[in-house]
Amino acid sequence: MKFQGTETYVATDDLTMAVNAAVTLERPLLVKGEPGTGKTELARQVAEALGVPMIEWNIKSTTKAQQGLYEYDAVSRLRDSQLGEERVHDVRNYIRKGKLWQAFDADEKVVLLIDEIDKADIEFPNDLLQELDKMEFHVYETGETIKARHRPIVIITSNNEKELPDAFLRRCFFHYIRFPDTDTMRKIVEVHHPGIKGELLTVALTQFYEIREQSGLKKKPSTSEVLDWLKLLLAEDMDPEDLRRDGANALPKLHGALLKNEQDVHLFERLAFMARRGR
Repeated sequence: MKFQGTETYVATDDLTMAVNAAVTLERPLLVKGEPGTGKTELARQVAEALGVPMIEWNIKSTTKAQQGLYEYDAVSRLRDSQLGEERVHDVRNYIRKGKLWQAFDADEKVVLLIDEIDKADIEFPNDLLQELDKMEFHVYETGETIKARHRPIVIITSNNEKELPDAFLRRCFFHYIRFPDTDTMRKIVEVHHPGIKGELLTVALTQFYEIREQSGLKKKPSTSEVLDWLKLLLAEDMDPEDLRRDGANALPKLHGALLKNEQDVHLFERLAFMARRGR
């Protein structure tokens, strides 16, 4: 099973090598990078390219590792026992399979996405070490051991909000998705907006990268945001001249697609003010 990218996802050579290395080693692929660089989409595209289903586990700050295995609903069982329900005699009726159990129990190999693992508690990755390593876990309520029927392709994403434990990192194949350079970004844009006029794209991308490199910017616009911005420019039928900026008008057209907090908007407003004073 080799991943070569897809028609709708531009994968660099080092990214495809990382995916295939993780598949060969049968280790989780840990993908880091700025938000909006396509980490989550990578898992979907790997599943599509390899022709296998995908199971997605979205991690929140309150997510516990146990939830990925299973949850035992003791409250429902107690209520049913009080009501004299017949199903109360089989504990399996009160066990809900988690995403790992679903992946282990699948009839075929699947892609298991553990998305934004760094949102959870620091102990979360350590709590999954054995399950991801041995591909099995024990269900205490029933006494059974669940083993993976087909070892899933595990892709784990992180926005680098917190450091992950060394013991966890040792078990992963790591790849950092660097922010696309101009040439790669042009290929990405062509996939999402085929036929876009070259001059408009050149002016827009020049402006986009200038914004990203602006000193003092709190949140740099991402790949997904520049795609949204270009979609708006095309919808408004803007031409390259409409995008030209001067010192008195430092904010880009339709800047709400690129600048996502008031501090960054104020930064460009101050730049425009200083440019006017300097005239």
